[in-house]
Parts: sequence; structure tokens; C-alpha cells
Amino acid sequence: MNITFIGLGIMGRGMAGNLLTKYQPITVFNRSPEPADDLATSGAIKAGSVREAVSNADLVITMVSTPQVVETLMLGPEGGLKGMKTGALWVDCSTVDPGFSRRCYQESDQLGIRFLDAPVTGTKPHAEAGQLSFFVGGTTEWVAEVEPVLRVMGQNVLHMGPVTSGSAYKMLLNVMLAQSMVVFSETVLLGEKLGFSRNFLLDNLPKAPVIAPFTKFKAEMMKAPEQETHFPLELMLKDVHLANQMAYEKHQPLFLAKITEALYAKANQDGWSRSDFSAIFNWLAGAQAGN
Repeated sequence: MNITFIGLGIMGRGMAGNLLTKYQPITVFNRSPEPADDLATSGAIKAGSVREAVSNADLVITMVSTPQVVETLMLGPEGGLKGMKTGALWVDCSTVDPGFSRRCYQESDQLGIRFLDAPVTGTKPHAEAGQLSFFVGGTTEWVAEVEPVLRVMGQNVLHMGPVTSGSAYKMLLNVMLAQSMVVFSETVLLGEKLGFSRNFLLDNLPKAPVIAPFTKFKAEMMKAPEQETHFPLELMLKDVHLANQMAYEKHQPLFLAKITEALYAKANQDGWSRSDFSAIFNWLAGAQAGN
């Protein structure tokens, strides 16, 4: 199987690196060349363009930041989709909205290309360790065909149903994640005002049975003087926005998610865009101090 991996950012780089441990060579493409250069030293074939990258691929995996980037790289006039072989399989692991995944499927189908939406859950360490979970939407047979490849990059491959169901489920997870981070941050800030030390709260609140498990990991990051970015705040803002957009289309109001989007948007505007999304705590702390 000739595999092409497109998108070597925070997540994609680790995912492609894991693929290289089992499938060699794979072809890689990234808009900025440095990550592809690094993987080339491990046996990857660096493509000079997206068309070159997909031309001989049986399987194309995309892992990029936004629907707009997917559109530019794959659906545009010079995009990769029109350069793929008939019958090849495109798996989009990017976090996009279900409507966009449907469009990818429809345009692929018109060209005789098979399509699956397969967003992931996990952050940079999970990508590097091959511990991601994939939520896949599409035909059962196609999912079975690609599952061995996905399991090189992740521990769990869940077939969610037809095309768009993977993207839809990922939207639900991330809108909960974004709101939970805000709730945890505000709780810590209130706890400090009640006389508890920040370290005490960050050490003990995550152990409570009512707290989302991910907060334990984020609390450790929040204690560090400098935080490594595992999932940028600007991308969490994008995901919450997509969820609110989807809610509007489905006539299901998300009152708290709207507030959450506004908070992340202001933090993004104030310079926290490339920080880890847990930096919403730092922004809230600064906003509180300003008051």
C-alpha cells in the first residue's frame, strides 16, 4: 500500500513518524518544508507539491488545522483530490464540521475516490506515542481496509456510522472539553479567593470524582512556569465555533458554548492563540486581576 500523509503540524508529525515504523516508505507533504525534511531523514519521501504527494497513493491521510486548509490542499483547482488515482482512499483526520465532511465525500465520489472522515482525540504526547483514538465515519468495508494503518497511530478505532458521523462526534467531545477547561479554571480562581493556594487546588481538585479526568494532566501543565503547546488555543476556538455553527443549523441552542466561544475568542485576540488551550486559565486570571 502506497501511503501519503499530508499535514505535519503538532499532531501530524507524530502520527506520520509512527507510520514510518511500520510502513516504509511513506510520502509526506507539508506547506512549510522543515517537518518533511526531518521525516525524510527517517525514511519518508518528501513531495514538492500536494499533487506530487498523492499521484501514486493508494491511501491519502490528511491532518491539518481547519476546513479552509483542507479545502485549499485537497478540493481547490490545484488540490490533491483531482490528482488521486481512481479507487484510492482519502482519510481526513482533521477536525472539521460534518457539513464539510459531507462535501469532501461528495466531491471524492464524483471522481471515483473513496472517502472517510476520521478525526482523532488526543494531544501531542498521544500522537507521538501512538495512543490516539480515531472516530471514523464511512462504509464498513472501507473502515476495515484502513483500520490496520490507523492502529499504528492509535489505540482505538471506533466506527461511528456513515460518513460525517466521525466529525459530528468529535464536535461533541471538543465542545465539552473547551467548556470543562473554563469551568476548571474559574473554580481554581474562586478557590484562591477563598484562601486555598493555587498549588493545593491544582493538586487536589483533579482527584475529585466529579472532575473530568483530563484536568489532572492540564493541572500539571498549569503549574509549570512555561507550558508546552499540545493543542493550540486558536484551534480550540475554531472547534467551539464549528460546534456552535452546527448547533445553529440543527436549531439546538448551546448557551454555555456561546459564552465559551466568546472567552476563547478574547484570549485569542489578546495574544494566547498559539499557547495550549489550557492557557485560558492564565487569560482568565489576568482578566480577573484587571478587574
